[in-house]
Amino acid sequence: MALHVRQRGHNRSACFFGSQDYTLYLRLLEYFARQHECAVHAYCLMPNHVHLLVTPRAESGLALTMKSVAQLYTQHVNKAYERTGSLWEGRFRSCLVPTEGYVLTCYRYIELNPVAAGMAGHPRAYRWSSHRANAGPEQSSLITQHPAFPGESAYRGLFVDPPDPAIVEDLRRATTGGYAAGSVRRRQGRPTTK
Repeated sequence: MALHVRQRGHNRSACFFGSQDYTLYLRLLEYFARQHECAVHAYCLMPNHVHLLVTPRAESGLALTMKSVAQLYTQHVNKAYERTGSLWEGRFRSCLVPTEGYVLTCYRYIELNPVAAGMAGHPRAYRWSSHRANAGPEQSSLITQHPAFPGESAYRGLFVDPPDPAIVEDLRRATTGGYAAGSVRRRQGRPTTK
């Protein structure tokens, strides 16, 4: 089952300082995701946090991937920028993304992060996300399409309108709380997707 993953910089401080940092993080993510059998469907590296949509094949796959990436990336940053200590705000947060509707909303939420932050007018304009690989024309050896992925053309169409704010808020809360997205909405008798 897919998981939405978020990891923030310590005290929400920057964790990426230049293009070489973003590039190294993505290389580490690709290497360890393969080693620990995690399929990465979407990502967005923001200056002070990371979002991922991942399906691990093994129970410990995601934890091992995130631990390895965080450790090696922190070593790089501490050496390159002559700093010490923790880079990340503790352990990553994650939630189960149980339905196709939530998976597609999660793709959009992740890749729209730079737009929401005012860093880009459209997700294709932000270099450090999976949008150009998912929507075309770029290729990425890091990205594996989720079974719910509708194809490049239909995927581009998903970005014409913003995602349902209630579902996005549910994803945020579920990720922070560590529970399955949609579970609170189902208990309250509301539909899980629009």
